[in-house]
Amino acid sequence: MLTKEETVLVLIDIQGKLAEIVHDSEFVISNLAKVTEGVQILGLPVLWLEQYPKGLGPTVEKIAQTLPNQKPIEKITFSAYDTPEFVERLEATKRKKVLLAGIETHICVYQTAAHLIQNGYEVEVLADCVSSRTSKSHEIGLQKMMQLGVKVTTVEMALFEMLQVAKGDQFKAISKLVK
Repeated sequence: MLTKEETVLVLIDIQGKLAEIVHDSEFVISNLAKVTEGVQILGLPVLWLEQYPKGLGPTVEKIAQTLPNQKPIEKITFSAYDTPEFVERLEATKRKKVLLAGIETHICVYQTAAHLIQNGYEVEVLADCVSSRTSKSHEIGLQKMMQLGVKVTTVEMALFEMLQVAKGDQFKAISKLVK
């Protein structure tokens, strides 16, 4: 199970026009904002990536505004793991469980998941926080990740799994966020 002490959230390439044209984009972006806020309530680190921002544009405002004190890691590789700054920052967290979210499921999210698994990380992909331009590519991306041993979860499932108890300020804040 995920724990708030061992988990890091990785946000991949939620940028520009691409973020607007992926399958179910409004639903996915809304869930991405919820999970980003939720993990911060729980005290998890967030690693935020942008694929070639000069060409694809910045992260959508609804997500960027949830990370006011952070700067994204720029990459030109499909797999975040092929970007040295990402690997350094991930290792610095000293966490071995990775929650993955972003776009596109079948390219950057899939390749990042594959490399994380190969390098000894436990990976869970937030199925309601990933998408591709077509639903078929999204489905195939999720299937290939599962074949590699990636677990599939949802925003609500992951947040309550890490919360563990139904009391206190974190519980109240998470409950309000997911409703």
